[in-house]
Amino acid sequence: MTTPRTDTGEIPVSAVSPQEVERLLLGAWAETRRTARGVLKDPQFHKVEGMSTADHRERTLKQLHALVEQGAVHRAFPKEFGGQDAHGANIAAFEELVTADPSLQIKAGVQWGLFGAAVMHLGSREHQARWLPGIMSLEVPGAYAMTEIGHGSDVASIGTTAIYDPETEEFVLHTPFEAATKRFLGNAALHAKAAVVFAQLITRGVNHGVHCFYVDVRDDEGRALPGITIEDDGHKGGLNGVDNGRFRFNQVRVPRTHLLNRYGDVAADGTYTSSIESPGRRFFTMLGTLVQGRVSLTGSAVAASKLALIGAITYGNQRRQFHTASPTEEQVLMDYQVHQRRLIPRLAKTFAAAFAHEKLLAKLDDVFSGRDDSDENRQELETLAAAIKPVATWHALDTLQEAREACGGAGFIAENRFTSLRADLDVYVTFEGDNNVLLQLVAKRLLADYAAEFKNADVGALASYVANQASDRVMHRFGLRRALQEFRDTGDERRSANWFKQPEVQRQLLAGRVRQMVVDVASELRSTAKLPMQKQAEVFNEHQYEIVNAAKAHADLLMWESFTDALERVEHEPTKQVLTWLRDIYALTTIEETLDWYLGNGRISSQRARTLSPYINRLLARVRPHAQDLVDGFGYEPDHVRMEVASGAEQARQEEALEYYRTLRASSEAPVDEKTLLDKKRAAERAARAR
Repeated sequence: MTTPRTDTGEIPVSAVSPQEVERLLLGAWAETRRTARGVLKDPQFHKVEGMSTADHRERTLKQLHALVEQGAVHRAFPKEFGGQDAHGANIAAFEELVTADPSLQIKAGVQWGLFGAAVMHLGSREHQARWLPGIMSLEVPGAYAMTEIGHGSDVASIGTTAIYDPETEEFVLHTPFEAATKRFLGNAALHAKAAVVFAQLITRGVNHGVHCFYVDVRDDEGRALPGITIEDDGHKGGLNGVDNGRFRFNQVRVPRTHLLNRYGDVAADGTYTSSIESPGRRFFTMLGTLVQGRVSLTGSAVAASKLALIGAITYGNQRRQFHTASPTEEQVLMDYQVHQRRLIPRLAKTFAAAFAHEKLLAKLDDVFSGRDDSDENRQELETLAAAIKPVATWHALDTLQEAREACGGAGFIAENRFTSLRADLDVYVTFEGDNNVLLQLVAKRLLADYAAEFKNADVGALASYVANQASDRVMHRFGLRRALQEFRDTGDERRSANWFKQPEVQRQLLAGRVRQMVVDVASELRSTAKLPMQKQAEVFNEHQYEIVNAAKAHADLLMWESFTDALERVEHEPTKQVLTWLRDIYALTTIEETLDWYLGNGRISSQRARTLSPYINRLLARVRPHAQDLVDGFGYEPDHVRMEVASGAEQARQEEALEYYRTLRASSEAPVDEKTLLDKKRAAERAARAR
């Protein structure tokens, strides 16, 4: 198929197919997403702005019961209990809840994605049969009691203890100090009847590390059970439909059979056994079963970014401001280059994040379905989730804020949802692991993979690598490659632009940055291998900034690769061309943001660097006519978006104003502009002087 073009060589505005874009973005679980979106058009699931905390909490609980009635939340559970064993589909549907009310999404995530998932993945078949039916039906609302006020991301160091008493065959659950208080727990303040509690399992005087216990916390009247103190965390910066609270335990006795024992068990006499001998590997295996939380937050952040861009770009295509190109009509906001710079790069990154998330979701489905649940694939899933979740959640906050500002005062009004969504999504950057901590996990994996390259290499191979690396550094350090670039590009800006648009060049620049950053950090850390633990920690801390940046660069590369792979699935050629421009915008604005690194490391010449921003601006101008079709391709209907700025009301106002002024100008009643009179007076004075 030949891509149609206008006389100027540009693709016609009508060439992009929103249907093709929607097909591409819906991905492998298209029908599941459509079904979920159909359910969520019902106003009973929508957030009502301005509610009190108490009313919002009550409404959210009712919404959860409505989801149960719709059969909308049980896809991941075993078929024998009424589920579908459909893990990817479950998260695909879960992500859509953010369009209705993020509080609904998070409370549902606590109940079924954390509380229920812990029983399903960490418990035995007996545990599942005993507790899953009540969890699935919401007869037993539950909390996920992992986080402590003294330890969040460092789960291995939590202070809560569970000491086994062989005489009664019970664990004694205890909060030994204030910092071990379980905090920020969804469902805890009001609704939880039970909780899965993470604690240090101690038996026969040996601490076997963190394990998970099923614990009843309230009686049927909603009162805290003896020994358990429950408090309300109160009003928060967002997500006030979720009743976050805290637990403290004072010598609370828990039956031995309430230990979720898939990976570690205690016999009646106190003997501990596990199928995983290494305590460290056992701990990470247990936590790895709960990686779906990070995956779902990634998809939710992408969905929120889409909503923000629908609102801002629709408004930008309708709202007019200033007479810059016409004395009678004001300019549409999206025609301004700065407005394009604000929104289109974020649109490009949203597409990149969406495609990366789809790959992440497919890998999760492979692991949890059992198609490929090897240790290697599980580790890869955890690393990918730890890389993409920070980028996607930070991007959502950035996009919501920029979209809010791009709509001016209208963006600040509650009916347009920007401020509400941003407040609710703020905590996503620390949910399921603080973003910077997650990026350190990614960086450690990159360093481990780099070290593994040379584990079994012979002396000759190592010598060859060192020589090549040294040669490469000399080329960059002394500007030899930059000089070559400048020689080729001298006097030809188009040649520089053509270089930047090549996919292999984009890949080389993005991948080369990751590689060099990892090599540089690894070189600094290699010398510490035989030093005392404290000294190793000091050196690692000195390079923590570079380590996190290397992980961010890795995530950038992953998203570019996902976008590039997705282009191969586009069947409509005009749409493919526009999406290719959008991919290029993502790559080149990412490079532009870190241009100092590329210049400082000799990867890009100053000549080419000077052409980068102007070329990006030209790409933005090419994509600008298609921006509306691209956001329409997100597939959300007015009942999902629920923003006045995206409703068409602004277009109606502008048309009314234009018609008013057209009619006025054509009438005899049109007032004369003072500036026009002044111009005529000055012209007459000049003519008089000339005579």
